[in-house]
Amino acid sequence: MSVARSRMLDLMKVQCRIFSTTYNPERLRTGSKVLRQRLRGPTLAAYYPRRAVTLRDLKRAFPGCVTWDDKEEDRLENIQIAKSRGKGAPKKKRTAEGAYNFVLQRLLVFHG
Repeated sequence: MSVARSRMLDLMKVQCRIFSTTYNPERLRTGSKVLRQRLRGPTLAAYYPRRAVTLRDLKRAFPGCVTWDDKEEDRLENIQIAKSRGKGAPKKKRTAEGAYNFVLQRLLVFHG
């Protein structure tokens, strides 16, 4: 004595209405399990300490104000020293033709 499918579906509808669940007779994946979970964003944001204000931030906020950043000055000085010894970063390529001309100049300097 089996029960008709339509009666079972009606029973499922009533059951879902009573227990406040979603009616899904085809049992499709809806993602409701993930949506019911607690949000993780606030927990992750609270894990990391707040960012402190730096001299770079102050320079951006007040461009006319004169500030002195020792670390930045040391960094720029070290870059100049490295460049004077020939240890600096290479020049950036501007165009394909410019890169070709640059290579030719270097070849002429070393072999010319």
